[in-house]
Amino acid sequence: MCSSDRPAAAPLLALLASALLAACAPVAQQPDTPRVPTISESQLREKARQSLQQGIEHYDAGRFTDASNSLTGALDHGQLTRPEQGSARKYLAFMHCASGRQAQCRDEFRKALEIDPNFDLSAAESGHPVWGPIYRDVRAKLSSAAAAAAAPKPPPPRPGAEGALDQGLAKYAAGEFDEAAQLLAEALKKGLAAKPDQISALKHSAFSLCLLGRRIPCRNEFGKIFAIEPGFDLAPAEAGHPSWAKVFADAKSRAKAKPAAKPAAKPAAKK
Repeated sequence: MCSSDRPAAAPLLALLASALLAACAPVAQQPDTPRVPTISESQLREKARQSLQQGIEHYDAGRFTDASNSLTGALDHGQLTRPEQGSARKYLAFMHCASGRQAQCRDEFRKALEIDPNFDLSAAESGHPVWGPIYRDVRAKLSSAAAAAAAPKPPPPRPGAEGALDQGLAKYAAGEFDEAAQLLAEALKKGLAAKPDQISALKHSAFSLCLLGRRIPCRNEFGKIFAIEPGFDLAPAEAGHPSWAKVFADAKSRAKAKPAAKPAAKPAAKK
C-alpha cells in the first residue's frame, strides 16, 4: 500500500514547489512613463512674441513665405495682445495684397479692425497704392455697419389720428403734397389730443395746400391755428417761403382784426 501511494504524491509535490518558487520570484518593475514637459503661459506668450518679431523681420527682408509662417504661428499660440494680433494681421494683409490676393487681404484687415478698435495704419501705409484703397474701404464699411447697429430703432407707428398725422408728415417730406393734405385732414377729423399735434397738422396742411395753389383753403388752415394759439408764428426758415408767406401774413392780419369773443354773461342773481 505504501509503495503504491508514493508515485501519486510526486506530481503534487512538484506543483506545490513550482508555485512556491513563483511566489518568491522578484516582480519585474514597469518602466517609468516619460514625463511631458510643461510650458507656462508666460513662456507661450514669449514664444508667440518671438514668432511675431521673426515674421516682421522676414517681411522686411522680403522672405514672404517665412514671414507668413512665423506670423501665422504667432497667432496660433493665442497669447498675443490685441495690438500685437492687429500687427500680425496687418503684415499678412500686406503680403496678400502684394500677391494679388485681394479677398484675403481684405479679410485680414477686417480681422485686425475687429480685434483691435484702435488699429490703424500709418500715413505712409494708408497711402500705399496697392493696399491703401482696400484698407480704407474695409474701414469705412465697418464704421458704417457699426453706426447702423448703434442707431436707435424708430418708434412703432402710432395708431389713430396720431398715426394719420405721422403718415401725412412723411408724405409732405417726400413732396407728395396732395396725399399729405388728405392724411392731415383725416388726422384732424379723427381728433388729435395734443395741441402741438393739432398745430403741426394744420401748419403742414396749409403748406401743402399753398404748394398746390389752393390759397384760400391754405389761409383757412392758418386761421384755424390762430384760433388755437393766438401767438403762433412761423419759424424764420418757414416765414419767407414764396408759396405761403403772403397768405400767412394775410391770415395773421385777419386773426388780429377779429374781435375777441366776449365772455358769457353771468346769470343775474335771484332776489
